[in-house]
Formats: sequence, C-alpha cells, structure tokens
Amino acid sequence: MSPKRTRGQNAGLTRQGILRAALALADREGLKALSMRRIGQELGVEAMSLYQHVAGKEALLDGLVEELVTQAAPLLDEAASWQDGLREYAHALLRALLAHPNLLPLVVGRPAITPRNLRLMEDALHVLRAAGVPPDHALDMLYAVTGFVVGHAALLAGGGGDRPEQGGRMRDIPEPDLLETPLLAEATRARRAQPASGTDPRFDFALEAMLRGFATP
Repeated sequence: MSPKRTRGQNAGLTRQGILRAALALADREGLKALSMRRIGQELGVEAMSLYQHVAGKEALLDGLVEELVTQAAPLLDEAASWQDGLREYAHALLRALLAHPNLLPLVVGRPAITPRNLRLMEDALHVLRAAGVPPDHALDMLYAVTGFVVGHAALLAGGGGDRPEQGGRMRDIPEPDLLETPLLAEATRARRAQPASGTDPRFDFALEAMLRGFATP
C-alpha cells in the first residue's frame, strides 16, 4: 500500500522546499514534466497543498528563475570593486545556468519579476551606486551582463558548445575546414596553444571588453 499523501498546513511544506523539488524534477525530466500535481507527488502531498505556498504554475516558474539568479547575485556585495562584482556575478550565473540547462528556455522567455528578485536587484544597485555609478547606468549594466551570460549559456547548452560537464567550452573549427582559410587557421591554432584556464576564453574576452566599456566615460 502506498503512503497516504498529506494535505494542509501540517504537511511541512515551504515555498523553498517546493522550488527545490521542482528544480530537481526539471533537471531530471525537463520543463514539460512540471505540474502542481506531479510536484505534489514528488513531495508526497496533495497538489492543493502547494497552493498555500505557491500561487500556481506561473508563480512556480518565476520561482525557479529566481532560484538561479539568487545563486549568483549575492556575490556583488562581496567584491572589492564593481568590476570584480559584475565579473564574479557573470561567472556564477553562467555556472548556475549550465548546472541546470533544462531551465534555460525558461530564463530566456520570462523576466521573473518576483519580490525576491527585485530586492536582489536593489541590493546590486546599492553596491554600484556606492561605487559612483548612477542608478540608471547601473541597471543597464546589470541587464547587459545578465543578457550576455544567458545568451552564452544558451549557445553552449543548445549545441553550439560542449556539454557543461566537459567544461562549457565553445567548439573550435576542425582542421580540415581551415585549409582554405589561413587567417582563421592561424587564429584557431593560437587559441588552442593558450594554456587552459578552466573557463571559456571567448566568454572571458567578451566579458572583459564589456567591463572596460562600462568604465569608459
């Protein structure tokens, strides 16, 4: 006999626990598997119990995006400079996205304006404002870095790069395809000759160019 599922406030449910269960389910089976009923089954409770903590599926999806952003945003407040903060935020967000590639379409498709995300953005703007960056420019900087990271992660996870467990690196062009393109061949060989850094050099190059641009009056 299967265990009886619990219903009501005494089920020990929390919003955070529901989101963790949803994230684990999405990691295993993809976004199509997400439903309030299925998550209830995962937690051993009736689906209606979830609505005491999450308003519905849309709020659940917003919460999943929030979970990914939360893994990276606090680093801004710990950095020595705003450049270091944005750099660390970008790398942390990329790691979070590549750790949960099934959620990338969700991140691309919805802004997830939740109270928690707004507080995180407010905290980040305070850090940038303290460094002398006007709030409107600071917000543009946050959006620019976030959009760049999400796009890069989508490219890696969508077939334009190796799988995350292989380092999340962009694929180089095979040697046979470079016979008629000597400059491209030279650039590719130079890239391959560079020592491994543990991160994608193209990602680092673009990010550093962006940060230098932000610092230019």
